Amino acid sequence: MFPAIHAFEGGRLVRGIRIGLVAAAALSATACTVIENGQVGVAKSFGDISDEPLAQGPYFVMPVVREVETWNVKLQEIKEQAQVPSSEGLIVGLDASLLFQVEPEKCPEIRKQVGRNYLGVLVVPYLRNAVRDVVSGYEVKNIYAEQGRKEIANRMKEYLIENLKPRGIRVVDVLLRDVQLPARFKESIEAKLAAEQKAEQKRFELDQARKDAEIEVARAEGAARAQEIIRATLSEPYLHYLWIQTLSQNQNVIYVATESNLPIFKSVR
Repeated sequence: MFPAIHAFEGGRLVRGIRIGLVAAAALSATACTVIENGQVGVAKSFGDISDEPLAQGPYFVMPVVREVETWNVKLQEIKEQAQVPSSEGLIVGLDASLLFQVEPEKCPEIRKQVGRNYLGVLVVPYLRNAVRDVVSGYEVKNIYAEQGRKEIANRMKEYLIENLKPRGIRVVDVLLRDVQLPARFKESIEAKLAAEQKAEQKRFELDQARKDAEIEVARAEGAARAQEIIRATLSEPYLHYLWIQTLSQNQNVIYVATESNLPIFKSVR
């Protein structure tokens, strides 16, 4: 009888030890996740993803029982480099950037329907498709022009908003950073710009020559007018007066009224 009692108590002790070890292992596996500013948490328990995102703060997690994923909801940028054909069939290099944010309340839904790799599954494919489809409708000269680039960026933004907003991605802006033109077209543009600059320089020189000619004509007309005025106002008494004024400035001349009205010069020593 006593051996059976000892065996029963020993079995209870072993089970207690096992339960204690499991509890200790569970406690040791328990950790804490902190959701920071610009993040939300997506909770998962036994494979079931919660419909509500977790706000900023600390959360206890335990494998399988409760897991928390941190999702970035800050402003993000994706850069895309593509070689796309223009409407003429010429290949144009294009560097584009997409600025976007994940809608915090949509993170659990994205996690369920798309997964954590939403960039590779959603954002990047739509960005590439926008670059290819929009640019292909423009001629190279319009892609290169500033106004054309703005129009392309706006159309790409509209396309991405239409396709990404319903899926929880907020499109902030689309930027075209650089356009690499085909070598042949680039050379023709440079030649055209050089010709335009040369023609502009010639127009400037022509305008300057016209202005210089107008100035010379104005000067000549002014001088002729002045001569006419002088001739009209000159008289014999006035000329005689000017002659006397000129002689008076000479220290070697003494004017004495005589019958001939001739001045008397001092002897010069």
